[in-house]
Amino acid sequence: MSPRVEALLDAARARIVRLTPEQAAHAVTYERALLVDTRPAADRARFGAIPGALVVERNVLEWRLDPTSPHRVEQADDPRRTVIVFCNEGYASSLAAASLRDLGLVNATDLAGGFHAWAAAGLPVKGRAATP
Repeated sequence: MSPRVEALLDAARARIVRLTPEQAAHAVTYERALLVDTRPAADRARFGAIPGALVVERNVLEWRLDPTSPHRVEQADDPRRTVIVFCNEGYASSLAAASLRDLGLVNATDLAGGFHAWAAAGLPVKGRAATP
């Protein structure tokens, strides 16, 4: 990873409290947190998906989750709602969580280790075709 990208990632992660797969599962089950899969369709087809996760690909994430956007998803109903974004390994999702915080989603965070950490923790996965 380049030093500039590493610095950007470090700055993003300094602003969020990343969740382990177990913490994320608990937040979704008991705290009304929204789990958002930002991975491309090809990755979901190859590795599987987390049941109940909302799919919002990264290129439209801000428009779909900004509670003030006319293009938001129904679940983007409260800027205080915990939104946990994830990608494959937890790099792009850290940057995405920081971007969502910039939009005013004060509890936006990401899944440390991404989808692969979730699957490795033995948490539910559907349609798993391959291992990373």
